[in-house]
Amino acid sequence: MCVALPGKVIKVNEKDAVVDFNGNQVTARTGLVDIKAGDFVLVHAGCVIQKVSPQDAEDLNALMQDVGGFS
Repeated sequence: MCVALPGKVIKVNEKDAVVDFNGNQVTARTGLVDIKAGDFVLVHAGCVIQKVSPQDAEDLNALMQDVGGFS
């Protein structure tokens, strides 16, 4: 099973974005989804795969904390 984690887009370049995951910033490919800074996204295997609402991102992070897989 694979899990895509939610993060907040900090900056978007042509084909990449800097995404913040609770203080850990990573670069992800953006070719599949049209995004802008401030969006919340799901990232899997280094690629942005979906935009999510801020509430959905918060709920997913809370769920991962509840199961002990994310902090």
